[in-house]
Amino acid sequence: MSDLFSLAGRTAMVTGANTGLGQAIAIALAEAGADIVAVGRSQATQTEAGVRAAGRGFHFVQADLGQPGVSGDVIAAAKAAAAAPDILVNNAGIIRRNDALDFTEEDWDAVMDVNLKTTFFLTQAAAREMISKGAGKVINIASMLSFQGGVRVASYAASKSGVAGLTRLLANEWAAKGINVNAIAPGYFSTNNTEALRADEARNRSILERIPAGRWGQPSDLGGAAVFLSSRAADYVHGAILPVDGGWLAR
Repeated sequence: MSDLFSLAGRTAMVTGANTGLGQAIAIALAEAGADIVAVGRSQATQTEAGVRAAGRGFHFVQADLGQPGVSGDVIAAAKAAAAAPDILVNNAGIIRRNDALDFTEEDWDAVMDVNLKTTFFLTQAAAREMISKGAGKVINIASMLSFQGGVRVASYAASKSGVAGLTRLLANEWAAKGINVNAIAPGYFSTNNTEALRADEARNRSILERIPAGRWGQPSDLGGAAVFLSSRAADYVHGAILPVDGGWLAR
């Protein structure tokens, strides 16, 4: 059974892997046997240390994923440094908060470009390589706001709803080509993106009261789901959106 979850001989590309959820996912995949290509704007020094401690190779590709036309360059850089990815984790994401009446076009475009547009085009570029090999795993990082509306995060909610739809569409198109496209929907996790919520005593209390597990998620809580969806154990899983939320959606 353990062989089903082994990622030995695989190369996994993880975007936004320098901190938080991306870092935890990258290290978990490395511990399962994958070499890691981390993509982001800033060096992923701590992630590299964790990956190398697991005995796996690590390569960093510096890229601003909010810029147009970056996806092909990222895949080319990965191939030059290591290998075309067998596994792609689209984790990079940003958030902007404001009332809907005051939300700016600039904040809308910034979030949609990183969270949705680049997710599609990077996946497209990676899938061209995967299809040539007849196999590949894509994991998109969705959100509770792929299912719910939220407040004061108009572009984030729209982008994550789009990620859910995109996951299903790509699964439909590529399942027969040997590519599994699925998503993980994290609940409320202790990361930089939720720092403002956790610092707000009233919001923090109301969130914790809603989570059956009674705590914020830790980035390491995503590792098992990421390894599963990257492995042969998930070969017949297509178009799924797996909540890792402490039971939030069950309430």
